[in-house]
This record gives sequence, structure tokens and C-alpha cells, in this order.
Amino acid sequence: SRWRKRWRKKRKNLKKIDRIRKCSSEKSYAEAAGEAAGILKAGGIVAYPTRCLYGLGADALSREAVNRVFAVKQRSPDNPLLILVPDRDAVNTLVKKVSQDAVKMMDRFWPGRVTIVFPASTRLPANLHAGKNKIGIRLPGHPLARALVNAFGGPITGTSANRSGHAAASRIQDLDPAMVEKLDLILDAGQLQGGTGSTVVDVTGETVAVLREGGVSRAEIFNALKQSPTFPSV
Repeated sequence: SRWRKRWRKKRKNLKKIDRIRKCSSEKSYAEAAGEAAGILKAGGIVAYPTRCLYGLGADALSREAVNRVFAVKQRSPDNPLLILVPDRDAVNTLVKKVSQDAVKMMDRFWPGRVTIVFPASTRLPANLHAGKNKIGIRLPGHPLARALVNAFGGPITGTSANRSGHAAASRIQDLDPAMVEKLDLILDAGQLQGGTGSTVVDVTGETVAVLREGGVSRAEIFNALKQSPTFPSV
């Protein structure tokens, strides 16, 4: 589109410092989120804070934008990306089924802390979920991430802002310089709490499976579901 072409031409003239927005208040969150949403709509990539670590956001419904995220991260196309949504209603438009177990976890743990893996809708580009027909979704917990996804009005990618195989960053000073050069905007909310990311729970099978233990323990997950733990065979 003309919008995307204009933005890419403008971006070539931006220095790194011009692509950083420091955000420390509700007002600054709203302003930065609005600017970042425009960049996402133009096919760009934005670094933004989540509860623990910085993430990379792109339009999750754009195959081209998703491919850019894979390229920036040097990530294998066989390794799917998760997405963030503006609200729970958006989940229904992106998945084939929302089970009662998924509803229990959303009620108990969202926003933040738990990523739920659903059967993916055909609306989602196949490269987003690596053709696996499953999609991890989370309602973000950080207020700036929430502001961003709400300003954008649709799903964005929620992968960590690091090259694959390298450490994730809890402050923008630790972002890989080579990767930073390929980003269109960086929303700097200062030092994040770090540590483990979200717990990833798959609800696509006959039983619920915890794929990764993070901010919420397995015990908490299955206590919420009131069932015995099931471990995936990997």
C-alpha cells in the first residue's frame, strides 16, 4: 500500500535514537501506543515491554509482517509464534474452539502469565503457526503492551525480542544491536522484572498439557482446572 511505502522510505532516514520512545506514564503509554499501532498497520516491527521481557510486535494477520519477524529473529520457520490479543472476545475470531478448560484459565490467570494454545482458525496465516494449526494466545499483562494491542485493534506477535538461541532482554540496552537496526520503533518502559516468561498450556487435545512452566506453576494450572497433571510426550 502507499502507506507502507511511505513509512519504509521514512524509516531509512531514521537513526536508532529516533526510533526509541521512553514511556513511564499512562499518557506516554497512550501516545507511544498510537504511534506504534500506525507502524504495525504499515507492516513494521515494534519492540515493546511485556511483564518480564521485551517482545517483538508485528501484524499477526499479515503473512509479510510475520515473515519479517522470523527474519529479524533468525528463527526457524518450523517454530511458531504466539500472539497477543486486545480482549477475550478477539480469541473467538482467531480459533476454532474455546474449551471450558480454556475459559477457566482465562478467568483465573489473564491478563498475562499464561499463554493458551488453541486450535487455530484458518483466518491466521499458516507461517504464523508454522503450519501446525495451533496458536498460542495471551492477553498481555503489561499496561503498555495492553495499550499497544488495543490501539492496533487486532492480534500482534508476542515473541521475545532476541535472536533465536540468544538470551532475551529485560531492558532495551541489552537488545542485540544488529537486531535493533531492523526494528521500526522501540517502546522503552525501563527495566522489566525479567525471569521466566509465561506458562504455555495446550488445550487442543483430549487432556490439558503444560508445554512450558513459567510465571504460573503446573500445580496452579491444574488446581484451577481441578484435574491431575498431564505431561506432553516430547
